[in-house]
Amino acid sequence: MLLTRRGFLTGSAASVAVLACQGTSKFSTLREVDRVVAGQSSRDGAGVALRRSLGSRALPMLDPFLLLDEIHSADPADYTAGFPQHPHRGFETVSYVLRGGFQHRDSVGNHGLIHDGGAQWMTAGKGIIHEEMPRPTETSELWGLQLWVNLPAARKMIRPRYQDLGASQIPELDIADARVRLVAGQIGATRGAVDGIDIQPTMLDASLHAGATFRHRLPGGDTAFVYVLDGAVSFGPRATQVSAGELGVLGTGDEIAATSTSGGRFLLVAGTPLREPVARRGPFVMTTDAELRQAFADYQSGTLTL
Repeated sequence: MLLTRRGFLTGSAASVAVLACQGTSKFSTLREVDRVVAGQSSRDGAGVALRRSLGSRALPMLDPFLLLDEIHSADPADYTAGFPQHPHRGFETVSYVLRGGFQHRDSVGNHGLIHDGGAQWMTAGKGIIHEEMPRPTETSELWGLQLWVNLPAARKMIRPRYQDLGASQIPELDIADARVRLVAGQIGATRGAVDGIDIQPTMLDASLHAGATFRHRLPGGDTAFVYVLDGAVSFGPRATQVSAGELGVLGTGDEIAATSTSGGRFLLVAGTPLREPVARRGPFVMTTDAELRQAFADYQSGTLTL
């Protein structure tokens, strides 16, 4: 039986969803973990402590994904300074908050709070200046992730936009011994909360009970990775273990299989690679060095968001 955010799926709809997740087709090819990368301690913004697993020297990029940071602390000194006003151009940021929250505000008057299971998919496009300031829980805990996603060259100068999602807007499905939150992508007839994204992403948060196995089909050409949030999870025919704070780069195939002997939680991220040149520095991601220089010039002249 599958639990959605509004009720239950039964009959054929449930069967389709289970088949899509569990990948029962004998023709599917399971993806192996090609590489495991441990997140590295770093600081960003005004001194926020974080763990960076993508966008580092160890793993600079996984086309079209540019960066993955995790913030997880109950010490306000690690995050209180937050991320004061800063610019972006040429890519998208995805903020996913597990506990606590972030208050965001930008140069065109948008503002809001992402908190406790909510997400935000922000398309910076031609340019935006914004701030993200932490709002911890009553126990001072703040736990969240930010993913950077490249935009196609032809779409880097589009108008900025937001998709702000409260926790109740993200579909949740109970599948056997796993609970899955579907931020983006599709499981059977259930679609994720995010839409209209160029790379046709999958982003799901799966919590496995002890001894559980979860399977999910993906387009064979997608770039894909997993990031373990809690416990340890094994992936693929070789049962390669990825532990909390580690990123597993997935190889080719059209299905993933995840198991956990003692229970675990992980994020699955996938999307269509762009296969385009990337020129990036600081808060800007463009296609050529000339475009990158122009982005800095526009910011310095005050015309970035015009």
